[in-house]
Amino acid sequence: MRVIAKSTLRKFWEQPQYADAQGPLESWYDEAVQATWASPQDVKMHYRHASICGNNRVVFNIAGNKYRLVVEMQYRAGIAWVKFIGTHAQYDRINAETVNEY
Repeated sequence: MRVIAKSTLRKFWEQPQYADAQGPLESWYDEAVQATWASPQDVKMHYRHASICGNNRVVFNIAGNKYRLVVEMQYRAGIAWVKFIGTHAQYDRINAETVNEY
């Protein structure tokens, strides 16, 4: 998959209060760019705790569910577009199907 954009993830983990997210987000990124997800089922096979939402969104639990990553999947184009990364509490205040913070 082509992940748009690693800079969004980096911007998040470069904030001192979220520095512990760097390793888990880099691991997710490395796995995502190697993946060939063609459907939500493909994502679930690799990330069984991922939540499949409407509007082609997938929510990934990062760092033991400390953070939530919302990605819009464009399966045919092979694109995973980062739409939100934040704490669990921040995630609770957004709509995963429409959020477009980055």
